[in-house]
Amino acid sequence: MRFMFHVLYDAAMNFVQDDGWAISSHIALSILTSMFPFLIFVTALAGFLGSADLSQEAVQILFQTWPEQVAKPLASEVHNVLTQTRGGLVTLGGVLSIYFSSSGVEALRIALNRAYGVAETRPWYVLRLESIGYVMIGAVALLTLTLSVVFAPLIWTIALHFAPHLEPLDRLVTFSRFGIATLVLLLALVIVHKFLPAGRRTLWQIFPGIVFTFALWVAGGAIFGSYLAEFARNYVTTYAGLASVMIALVFLYMISSIFIAGGELNAALLRARAAAEKEKKSGAVSAP
Repeated sequence: MRFMFHVLYDAAMNFVQDDGWAISSHIALSILTSMFPFLIFVTALAGFLGSADLSQEAVQILFQTWPEQVAKPLASEVHNVLTQTRGGLVTLGGVLSIYFSSSGVEALRIALNRAYGVAETRPWYVLRLESIGYVMIGAVALLTLTLSVVFAPLIWTIALHFAPHLEPLDRLVTFSRFGIATLVLLLALVIVHKFLPAGRRTLWQIFPGIVFTFALWVAGGAIFGSYLAEFARNYVTTYAGLASVMIALVFLYMISSIFIAGGELNAALLRARAAAEKEKKSGAVSAP
């Protein structure tokens, strides 16, 4: 208990010293401004692959784990943007969409570099190209996941035709949509913590922060959703037509703070283990 209290206290103090609240604001705004260019790129890519309707399903999957009060108005605005006629992937707009989408990845990189206390030595253009690569891989992965979700009901119907006794599992298959979104979220956290910041860490070293982040995201999302169910009218009164944007920003600010706190927790554990190892070695050397 003393060890855990020391680690949590160290993580909290470093969160403040590393400007965690300010970086959370930067991440929240970067994600919100990057979301629309990213989904525009996803839509263009889906159209290039011959199935533009996949982008609408991709939006639903992307917002699957968000509180309904946050996701519903934002998804509506995204839908309005995606239904506009656009050029293909090779147009200037498509290139700019990819570039601006990478700003969200860069914001996450800055936050984790500060949390882990590492200095970035790679050139800025290498980092930006890497972020663009993450955006393109993420878009392809999202469309691939969407395609599997779209075909899942058809596959299940065929399976029931040949094996009717599987019908009681129908509800389980319905809930699998949320389960898939959850697994994708966990995989994204692993990739971001392991490969995005400078230096290298093992899966065991980043595991506590990932579990901490995911657990608080689930709890925070439920609490924030309950709060909006009671007090969403306050946002409408204060911000009028900007209420949905402000609600999304506050939600993103909350999950960004939790994300940074997860990185700080991992860093605090690494420092605590290093100090324990150093003390153990110094004790062994001083022993007769």
